[in-house]
Amino acid sequence: MNKDDILLQAQTENRGRDMADMEAQKKGAYVAYFAGILLIILVCVAEGVVLGRLNCGGAAVVFAMGFTAFLIKYLTLRKRHELFVALLYGALTVLCLVLWILQLCGVMT
Repeated sequence: MNKDDILLQAQTENRGRDMADMEAQKKGAYVAYFAGILLIILVCVAEGVVLGRLNCGGAAVVFAMGFTAFLIKYLTLRKRHELFVALLYGALTVLCLVLWILQLCGVMT
């Protein structure tokens, strides 16, 4: 295969897609993911200091984001490690949601 054939094949595969735009979108989503996690952690810590309790709803959001990211990664790569981490994040999400519902119902403070 010569250089022109490789270039033609790459152009055909990426028809209608700007690779630089896709890479910028991917990087933006990655940074936004971590910024969201940091903000939720900050909110949870502030609520813990001011009100003396952990906001389990915020923690559930953080764990749900991790669950989604690792589940997509597992479905793409099919690596058992990614599935294990996704299941761990999923279990933590469910635990935090249950605790959050108990907080809302007044069973826990």
